[in-house]
Amino acid sequence: MNIGFIGLGIMGESMCENIINKHNGNVYVFDLNAAQVAKLADRGGIPCNSNAELAGKSDLIISMVPRSEHLQAVCQEILPSLSAGKIWIDMSTVDPDASVAVSKTVKAKGCQFADAPVVKSKPAAINGTLGIYVGCDETLFPQIEPILSYMGCNVIRMGGNGSGLVMKICHNTLVAQIQNGVNETLNLAAHFGVDPETFATAISYGGGQNFYLDGQWKNLRDENWTTAFSLENMHKDLGICQRLSKEADVPMPGMENAKSVYDRGMAAGIGKEDFRATYKVVRGDCDA
Repeated sequence: MNIGFIGLGIMGESMCENIINKHNGNVYVFDLNAAQVAKLADRGGIPCNSNAELAGKSDLIISMVPRSEHLQAVCQEILPSLSAGKIWIDMSTVDPDASVAVSKTVKAKGCQFADAPVVKSKPAAINGTLGIYVGCDETLFPQIEPILSYMGCNVIRMGGNGSGLVMKICHNTLVAQIQNGVNETLNLAAHFGVDPETFATAISYGGGQNFYLDGQWKNLRDENWTTAFSLENMHKDLGICQRLSKEADVPMPGMENAKSVYDRGMAAGIGKEDFRATYKVVRGDCDA
């Protein structure tokens, strides 16, 4: 099986490299950033000059792009290259409705489509230990699970097309709310002389222990805002959740509060920093 990978950004680069290292077959690569294509070519990928060329040469196509409009643009570009029997797995985090619309277009060509967004960040992408939520036809899942397992150690089918993305948005919204709770309580503790390491240790003794704090307290202490997952990407995901909650008429006040913090971060111009930089917003460093 020949695999093609579109989108070699922060996450896509390492996800693609895992496929190159583990797959017994050609792996074609394309990104608008020629330097990223060259980097993956040096690691064993076969460079293509366009998404359409890649799709024509691949039996299974994987995409990892930033937003819904990018997914739609890729779809328009590769559609003429899709023939019956090909499989497209989109691992981007986009609006579920946009993904479902693309899935219908792709299936009309006699192809199969799955949404398979990922959780965790760059270190897990490097190690091949991502969590992957899959939305696809039940019969497709056994075919693509081995490929997804090149990149992740926890792969779960959530249901039909779009359901993987709904789960991803729910996951990231919960992370943002946990993060906001960490930010607020850490900031309060700091005002009373509790340092971040002691705070994290004390929290670990009780029911407040959480994966986010365990993994991020050192970065928060050191004020390290180096990007593994950007504030602007989480802001995008919370925007999707806000739209979903309104469409479903399901009030989510905690989400709205977390999104307001991200809105302030975006207004302050720190969207390219890591999403943990919301601590600066809660601390008041970014207010005018």
